[in-house]
Amino acid sequence: MKKLITGIILLISTGVMAQDEKTHPITISGYVEAYYNYDFNRPLNNTMPPFLYNFTRDNEVNLNLGYIKASYNSDKVRGNFTFATGTYMNANYSAEPGLLKNIYEANIGVRLSAKSNLWLDAGVLPSHIGWESAVGKDNPTLSRSLAAENSPYFETGARLSYTSKSEKWYLSALILNGWQRIQRVDGNTTPAFGTQVTFKPSSKIILNSSTFIGNDKPDSVKRMRYFHDFYGAFQLSNKWTATLGFDIGAEQKVKGSSDFNTWYTSALILKYAATSKTSLAVRAEYYDDKNGVIIATDTPNGFKTWGFSANVDYNILSNLMWRVELRSLSSKDDIFINRNNKNINNNVALTTSLAFSF
Repeated sequence: MKKLITGIILLISTGVMAQDEKTHPITISGYVEAYYNYDFNRPLNNTMPPFLYNFTRDNEVNLNLGYIKASYNSDKVRGNFTFATGTYMNANYSAEPGLLKNIYEANIGVRLSAKSNLWLDAGVLPSHIGWESAVGKDNPTLSRSLAAENSPYFETGARLSYTSKSEKWYLSALILNGWQRIQRVDGNTTPAFGTQVTFKPSSKIILNSSTFIGNDKPDSVKRMRYFHDFYGAFQLSNKWTATLGFDIGAEQKVKGSSDFNTWYTSALILKYAATSKTSLAVRAEYYDDKNGVIIATDTPNGFKTWGFSANVDYNILSNLMWRVELRSLSSKDDIFINRNNKNINNNVALTTSLAFSF
C-alpha cells in the first residue's frame, strides 16, 4: 500500500515538474467534482430523471466525475489518456463493456504538415458537438443544459483538423463509431460522420457549427440520423458573458423511409462576474422531442420541456470552486414521478458541488 501511495505522489510530482518545464512534453493533471443533490420530488430510487446524466444521484453525497489525465504534446505528436470514475461515467458509459466504461479520453495525434496546423487524431475524443463539457468548472452553470445531456459528450474515431494561422478559423472532419460510442453497436457496419467549423472574429466572439450524420442502430433496423448544433459565445463586457445555442435533429421513422422524426432544443445562458471570486449565472432552455427519438416518454405529447436555473459560484482557491444551483423543469405531460409514485409535470432540484483541479 505504501508503495502505491508513494508511486501516486511521484506521478503527481512528475506532472507538476512537467508543467513547470516548458520544454517537457508530458503533463499530469486531475479533476474531482463531488456533489449533493436534492430533488424536491424525492424519488424512491434516489435517482434523478433518466434524461439527466450529471449529478444523477439524489439526496446523497457522491462523486460526479474524478479523473487522472496524462498528456503528451510536441510539434509533431500529441496524445491524451484519461482514466475516470463517478456517477457521470456510470450514466454515460453504461453501454460500453469492461474497462472501457472508465476511459474518459484516449487518443493520439500526428501533425501532417510542418507549415500548417493540420492534425490527424484518432481514438476516444471529446465530442465536437455542443457548448458544454463534462468538466463542470469549465461551464457557466453547475448542471448541464438539456441539449448537452442529450447529445454526445465523447466520440470514438478519427478527426482531421485545421487551425488557421490567425487562429480565427478551426475546421474538422470526422469518421466515427456512432452517436456517443466507444464500441460500435452489434450488427452495425456503417460509420458515422461529423464536421465542425468554429469562427472567432474577435477575442470576444465564438461562433460554432457542428454536424453529425449516421446510423446508430443495427443494419437490420437502420435509421439515418442528421443533426446540427449551433452556438455563439459572447463576451458582452468585463463582467457579462452570454451563450446562445440551438440544436436540431432528424431521424428516419423506419428503415428506408423518406419520413423523419425531428427534435430541437435551444438555450440562453447569462453569466455575471460579481467579484474576482464570485459569479452568478442564469439559464433558460426548451427541449422538444415529441416522437421520443432521443428522450422517450410514452406520453401523448412526448418530451416538451422548459427549464430554468440559477447558480452562484465561489472560487475558494484558484483551483477549488464551490457552486450552488436551483433548477426547475416543467413539461407539457406528466413525465416526472414523485415520492408517492404519482406522475407530475414538474421537477425542482437543488444541487451543490465542490470541484478541485490540479
